Amino acid sequence: MPNEKDTKQIVKDFYGAIAKGNSCGCSCGCGVDMKEEISKQIGYSSEEINAVPEANLGLGCGNPVALGQIKPGDIVLDLGSGAGFDCFLAAKKTGESGKVIGVDMTESMITKAKSNAEKYGYKNVEFRLGDIEKLPVDDNSIDVIISNCVINLAPDKLAVFKEAKRVLKPDGKMYVSDIVLLKELPAEIRNNEELIAGCVGGALLKDKYLQIIKDAGMRAEILGEDKSISKKQYGGLPLESLKVVVTK
Repeated sequence: MPNEKDTKQIVKDFYGAIAKGNSCGCSCGCGVDMKEEISKQIGYSSEEINAVPEANLGLGCGNPVALGQIKPGDIVLDLGSGAGFDCFLAAKKTGESGKVIGVDMTESMITKAKSNAEKYGYKNVEFRLGDIEKLPVDDNSIDVIISNCVINLAPDKLAVFKEAKRVLKPDGKMYVSDIVLLKELPAEIRNNEELIAGCVGGALLKDKYLQIIKDAGMRAEILGEDKSISKKQYGGLPLESLKVVVTK
């Protein structure tokens, strides 16, 4: 596989092109209808999809906002916030007394997200340029972390979960939808740049993924496993969308 620096550049270039409208997502075709169909398949309602349509890029593998028990007044952090889709949905639940922080390492995604926030009048959402392996977020400051099909893209997943533990309040929770493998993949898939950026090449075996959460000093409870996503979006590769809640 490419080294850590190369992997991050592959991901930044890929999602930068999507943000600028020069490419489609990892698991969807071009066009609004296809993005809506993908979003419905992974758990979003029509109302959610239409809330901020420009922010829905059809890139997720679940709906962590629906999983997360977000309450009014909560401080929510979205790891890999993209154009802000999940942030805006979370902001409706936190209300004006709460706040949502989106972190993404792709400059053009941050620009797009800020533009969406301004257009739709979201005052309680903030977007920060940063790496989820080294979050620009204070210790013990977050009530709920959400992440949608992003941690698989990070070369150092242990660092991501250690950072999540650092920023979560003692009673905070983390809700994750992510791609995990059910069987090991051949080297040609692991090394394929499009599949690395497409949520597959860097994915871990499910057991290893869960072990890394434990190694970070956290506890994981499986909320759901969507194996149907393999045939619908990933050409039948041995993978699933894993939904977990993670606590300190």
